[in-house]
Amino acid sequence: MKTITLAHGNGGELMQELIKDIIYYYCGNDILLQQDDAAYLPEVEGELVTTTDSFVVDPIFFPGGDIGKLAVCGTVNDLAVNGAHPLYLTLGLILEEGLEIDKLKRIIKSVAETARKAGVKIAAGDTKVVPQGKGGGIYINTTGLGVVGPDINLQDAKIETGDKIIISGSIGDHGAAILASREEFEVSSALTSDCALLNNLTAQILSSSGGIKFLTDPTRGGLATALHEIAQQKQVTINLEEEILPIKKEVQGLGGILGIDPLYLASEGRVLCVAAAEEAEAVVNAMKDSPIGTGTAVIGEVTGDKSRVCLTTNLGGTRILRPLQKQLLPRLC
Repeated sequence: MKTITLAHGNGGELMQELIKDIIYYYCGNDILLQQDDAAYLPEVEGELVTTTDSFVVDPIFFPGGDIGKLAVCGTVNDLAVNGAHPLYLTLGLILEEGLEIDKLKRIIKSVAETARKAGVKIAAGDTKVVPQGKGGGIYINTTGLGVVGPDINLQDAKIETGDKIIISGSIGDHGAAILASREEFEVSSALTSDCALLNNLTAQILSSSGGIKFLTDPTRGGLATALHEIAQQKQVTINLEEEILPIKKEVQGLGGILGIDPLYLASEGRVLCVAAAEEAEAVVNAMKDSPIGTGTAVIGEVTGDKSRVCLTTNLGGTRILRPLQKQLLPRLC
């Protein structure tokens, strides 16, 4: 059989073959292979942290990754930017009737490889099948579980005037790559998603400096939206410098053609950091030591206690960055 059928979701022989020959074959480990209705996990030391997310990206394969890699990276990264060491993931699959089994194998192999790179185990999962035309080929839901050590506390950090805003690389790469790939623009060959695991990078910078005030990853809504969330949560004014924003010319060009501001395009492999001014240089150096942080730059600072985000333009003017008002790009993660 070359494609997924409704029988693959009925709990019978075909479903068991799918789980055994694909899921267990690529993702099997001592916990997943307990094969119980719930997984028993060993005790851990530290504070447990959990997150959940669903991935519906279109197309499911794109330059720089696929929905499997994206699902693992997205969930691991949400744990990592909260200072957690990721341990386990669940894997929920919603498959559309007619999905080629070879494509499913490719995606699950990507899940397994990315999970191994992250040092996490797939601990539990579920599979459902929907009729043809009722889904996007494959949707993935993941829940992550991690642990935060006693020496890390980002929740109580106070962001103050003078703190620096740091980004680990160019912005908007993922959103631009998805859009170009989906619409088959000629520039698509020059655009690659930045989809990547961030847990090693966050561990590195947290261990190198006590001046980290806040970490996040600017995914849906991009850099501007992530900064708005910080400004609202911490009641601060953030000012960016347009001249030093790391935006690739291909991303800038595509945004110009389509009227999309790269500040609102998603990244899937970037850390956005708020650090004390006196620690900014050490943080930047630590980030640049990582292969995915070589493009790290200080792009702005906290300038006041009013909740807003501003951009000092190349012409010397000031532009207020508004919260995202509409959906620029559906199904990008």
